[in-house]
Amino acid sequence: MDVFLGEWVNLLLRWFHMIVGIGWIGTSFYFMALDYGLDTKERKSQGVYGTAWQVHGGGFYHVEKFTVAPPQLPAHLHWFKWDAYLTFLTGFGLLIVQYYLHARSYLIDPAVMPLEPWQAVAISVASLLAGWAIYEGLCRSAVGANTVVLGAAVFALILIASVLYTKVFSARGAFLHVGAFVGTIMAFNVFMVIIPNQRKMVAQLIAGHAPDARYGAIGKQRSTHNNYLTLPVLVMMVSPHYPFLSAHPQSWLVVALIIVAGALIRHYVNRVDAGDDWNAFGWAAPVAAFALICAIWLTAPRAPASTGGAVSDAEVLAITTKHCTMCHAVKPTHESFKEAPKNVVLESAADLRKYAPLVLTQTVQNKAMPLGNQTAMTEEERRKIGQWIAAQH
Repeated sequence: MDVFLGEWVNLLLRWFHMIVGIGWIGTSFYFMALDYGLDTKERKSQGVYGTAWQVHGGGFYHVEKFTVAPPQLPAHLHWFKWDAYLTFLTGFGLLIVQYYLHARSYLIDPAVMPLEPWQAVAISVASLLAGWAIYEGLCRSAVGANTVVLGAAVFALILIASVLYTKVFSARGAFLHVGAFVGTIMAFNVFMVIIPNQRKMVAQLIAGHAPDARYGAIGKQRSTHNNYLTLPVLVMMVSPHYPFLSAHPQSWLVVALIIVAGALIRHYVNRVDAGDDWNAFGWAAPVAAFALICAIWLTAPRAPASTGGAVSDAEVLAITTKHCTMCHAVKPTHESFKEAPKNVVLESAADLRKYAPLVLTQTVQNKAMPLGNQTAMTEEERRKIGQWIAAQH
């Protein structure tokens, strides 16, 4: 695909993904807050569990939630599903456009595992499906009957996936795939469990039977899982823009801290919406803050070791010519670029001095460049670039 057209496809998919994702997340946040804010003392209709009075946009709303289902199916029933479906489809489309079609640049790192593009794509797809299958098995097993044990098991599943991804893909590709792994579980919860269960209850109503409350309880369980996973998955999905997240050799620890922080923030907000006693959940906020502080400390840049003699301009230019200028040149030779990314040109010592902070961050500290480490830049070469930059100040 032409590079320019490819960029437009990427942009439009990303834009669409953001739009429908906001809709899905907003729906999740709204209905969790609605459930926790229900007044169970006001019951104006048969079978109502609770009600809520709300005001928004200059109008007043009166919402009722039935314990299981209304006595009769209403003429018009609004389904909340397309935002979830389209978030997954556009996200997978982005995975194809950004990572599968450019696997050697963004997904594969030969120093981690020398894969062919088709092998990397196959591992990606298989792992996403396997993650859903294992999660579904956990939920349906005896483990699923205990909320705390199930939560711990799902947490462990995500961390195991995080470790395995770092053994297969590039650092940024691995971190992004953790987000895709969790996002797939969330989308499949809607597509494979929540909506089908709601359809079964509707079918029972149409047939004149009392709907089985078990279907609703299972749907609520999965919806709650999605709500608690939302904040962590958002960070993971934007992680390619912040390579310091994946630069740590044990990036699964960063994943663990993000999950803990994000889930606890949602727990805090949910309990506030429920009107619980602050003493029962107030601990969640400082623990989430501590987890974020730990993540910041863990990802902080470390100064490169300074060993050997001084690194000359000629020596550092030889390294950048070998590893950088196929992309970062006035006329790039890399097939994925028609112009230097972010207009950063690294063809001279003056160029390197101009962009020294960026080179230090992306190449030496985060090791995000070269893309996918296609040219197999060594740790020694990164050290020399860092030493040369340090000598410029």
